[in-house]
Amino acid sequence: MQNDPLSHGLWELTAPPAPPTSALKGEVRADVAVVGCGYTGLSTALHLAEAGAKVVALEAIEIGFGGAGRNVGLVNAGMWLAPDDIIERLGADYGERLLGLLGGGPAEVYALVDKHGIDCELVRNGTLHCAVGRSGLAKIEERARQWGARGAPVRLLSQAETAKRIGVDIYAGSLLDLRAGIIQPLAYARGLAGAAIAAGAAIHTRSPVRSAERAGKTWTLATDGGTVTADWIAVATDAYGVAPWPQGRREQICVPYFNFATRPLGAELQAAILPGREGCWDTRLIMNSFRFDRAGRLLFGSIGALRGTGLAVHRAWSMRALKKTFPQIGEVAFEAQWYGMMGMTDNALPRFHRLGPNVVTFCGYNGRGIGTGAVFGRLLADHILGKLSEKDLPLPVTDPNAPALPALREAYYEAGAQIAHVVGARL
Repeated sequence: MQNDPLSHGLWELTAPPAPPTSALKGEVRADVAVVGCGYTGLSTALHLAEAGAKVVALEAIEIGFGGAGRNVGLVNAGMWLAPDDIIERLGADYGERLLGLLGGGPAEVYALVDKHGIDCELVRNGTLHCAVGRSGLAKIEERARQWGARGAPVRLLSQAETAKRIGVDIYAGSLLDLRAGIIQPLAYARGLAGAAIAAGAAIHTRSPVRSAERAGKTWTLATDGGTVTADWIAVATDAYGVAPWPQGRREQICVPYFNFATRPLGAELQAAILPGREGCWDTRLIMNSFRFDRAGRLLFGSIGALRGTGLAVHRAWSMRALKKTFPQIGEVAFEAQWYGMMGMTDNALPRFHRLGPNVVTFCGYNGRGIGTGAVFGRLLADHILGKLSEKDLPLPVTDPNAPALPALREAYYEAGAQIAHVVGARL
């Protein structure tokens, strides 16, 4: 996108085309204006349109330009935090509600894919959270206990079982979450957009919102080419948000994450590595993730930005780490490389904000955007339609809260990942 092969990499190379859209021109009236066309905005627009509302969705660049088109494609259940930690931070009422909804996040994604026939390389075989050493094993054992107590279909796998599923014996064990899966993330976003348009929503790309003014009971959003007047506004820009509602970006630390994709591997290697096609990530502080795509490319990723010196550093590390993890591959040739930003809140939990009269947003997905976006988009639609009150949402209404020293902390994560990868995975 925007002639930048490092922004969306493999996903742009292999996704079906986006549905035709155009920039907003002239004056438009709608029941609801949706700002942002990632997973949350598209889910909101789709559910509203299916309920008969007149919806106009505005996207500053292109469908899936932000995190929706750049992520690893792991359709995870729940949040980054363990269940009991969520209860401790939110309380039992909100906490269990959030766990129940987001634990079912992958199922909501699957239902949308099935209902609308979205071609997005969906594989529903679960994910593996892989334990590095004893401390990593203790972490996943505790996660297994907490999710198991809530009836979730998770299984703790031994070192031998993990080696059989991955194809190498390097982890102390793993947590198999059968709710989860993998997806081509940009293809899924484009499919959601097509479904929303088919349901009656209007989507305008290359239409950044420049201003928002309220007169009486309506809002008017101005873009470079036109205006939308609406009764409600759903802000779905999360960590990529700018004025007039930059709060989602301002209250998060943006942590970069990159991926490299090999050329398609041969049939024997594909049969020996991840034969069940699970998506994987490990318990390292600077974690690794890996998975296959439909064509047999092996994707390998970690924290870091592919810009400046980072491109050479992370590429060299990826080649070393991939060969060390899967020595049977031999010499590695990469076909694509890309990176994006994960927005992390100070308590590792998402937020619900009322940004003004009839202006609402969810933000702060902390690296768990696919299932969360589907769920929160549906909830925003139900709230706007009057089907769900604020007190029935899975998060309390809070004011945006900016973290301390965000620029310094973001620079620390980016530089720290480079330093770690300069010396990491040396053979």
